[in-house]
Amino acid sequence: MPGKLKDKVALVTGGSAGIGLGIAKRFAEEGARVFITGRRPTELTKAVTHIGGKVGAIQGDVSDPADLDRIFMHIRTEAGRIDVLVANAGSYELVALGEITEQHFDKSFNTNVRGLLFTMQMALPLLSQGASVILIGSIASIKGFSSASVYSASKAAVRSFARTWTVELKDRGIRVNVLSPGYTATPGLSHFMTDDERPAAAATVPLGRIGTPDDHGKAALFLASDDSAYVAGIELFVDGGVSQI
Repeated sequence: MPGKLKDKVALVTGGSAGIGLGIAKRFAEEGARVFITGRRPTELTKAVTHIGGKVGAIQGDVSDPADLDRIFMHIRTEAGRIDVLVANAGSYELVALGEITEQHFDKSFNTNVRGLLFTMQMALPLLSQGASVILIGSIASIKGFSSASVYSASKAAVRSFARTWTVELKDRGIRVNVLSPGYTATPGLSHFMTDDERPAAAATVPLGRIGTPDDHGKAALFLASDDSAYVAGIELFVDGGVSQI
């Protein structure tokens, strides 16, 4: 039975681990030809095996303009277009107010804001008519977490991009939406809590558990497919309800 993304070409930045990997795997299972990017070649190799299907890996850092040039040149040569773009690559560090350095600020904004912006801009010539763009945000954009002021601000910028680009790209029928995860069982969760703290965090979630990468894969599939043909400019919180209470 044909998948919901049959014959679609998808790019998932930061697709070698965590949420990006969950999204890429779900897309491949639904028939898409998937390209993933990541900074670590070893992780990319593992991801290709895990994802299966029609997947290609491109090593690169979205905060580096030269890497972005190479990534999109590869996709132009290999596929000629992008039907679904998932701008997932990001970084996060927790630093308390009063201890924030220029290095910390630049690292967060170079990837989460600058890198995302230029990923989108360089993808524009390849985006097909009616393409779906999914920007990965965070519940931190609307909730206050200690020591997360720079990270949270960077994710608030992502939400703003979606509103603006929805207007700017309406003539091409390109839908831009934000998928904002809550607590998710990925290696990166250790930046926010220890293993011992996870049960207490899960208890604050109305649905009573920490999310999985596949939870986000399923939500991204909705935003990527024709199931969301009349959905544009939204922020979809995939967080078990924790940001809504």
